[in-house]
Amino acid sequence: MLNLVFSTLFTLFIFNSIGCSSADLKNVNIDEKTAEGTYNLAEYYAKNKRYEDSLARLRTIKNKFPYSKYATESELKIADIEFKREYWPEAETAYKLFKEFHPKHPRSDYVTYQMALSQYNQLPSTIDRDLTDAYNTIRYFDDVLQNYPKSEWVTKSKEYKNKTIKMLAEKEQYIASFYFIREHYLSALGRYEGILKRFKGIGMEKGALYGAAVSAYKIKDMSKAKNYLDTLGTKFPQSPEYEKAKGKLSE
Repeated sequence: MLNLVFSTLFTLFIFNSIGCSSADLKNVNIDEKTAEGTYNLAEYYAKNKRYEDSLARLRTIKNKFPYSKYATESELKIADIEFKREYWPEAETAYKLFKEFHPKHPRSDYVTYQMALSQYNQLPSTIDRDLTDAYNTIRYFDDVLQNYPKSEWVTKSKEYKNKTIKMLAEKEQYIASFYFIREHYLSALGRYEGILKRFKGIGMEKGALYGAAVSAYKIKDMSKAKNYLDTLGTKFPQSPEYEKAKGKLSE
């Protein structure tokens, strides 16, 4: 009898502490003595943005019920909560660990995509900062594209991969312009040529061809200068870059 009273009071306490009515959790097991009940309560806390309370229950499941199916679900839920909180490094690590421990999980495509997006969200907002991690970001999105070609996350992965590539291209353009403005034409030429080789089809070609043509001309490499000018004229005959480059090379 005493146990029944205690159980009833405990249930009422839970309802009050999470601010819900009995209708909100009708027919839902929230008995924290079980993995299912603890997980249900963790989910409810997460939906109400009580993330620390949710994480505490999810970690309890991992410790107390390590062989339950809810232990695996808790690992993924922890990663999702870190992502919702915009704790990007923690989210990336959690998704990465989940993938390592559960490589055959049916939601591996989602986990890989979320891992990539967590890394993407850690990239700097301006191109004058270090973009080394962008290469890891591209590899993560490539993992989705190559290993899960039928995934619902393929389209988004392509979109974010292209955004990341464009950031790297703009970074190279920024460095090339830095050298060009300061008349370090040999260094500028190397950067412009790198853009032309590595970043095709993302709208950087006109500027890179112009910079390469003028830089080559300035260092007296007339063969390269003519080649880049001719390519610019063939691909973008009406462009201001072509007209400007013709003027520079005729000086």
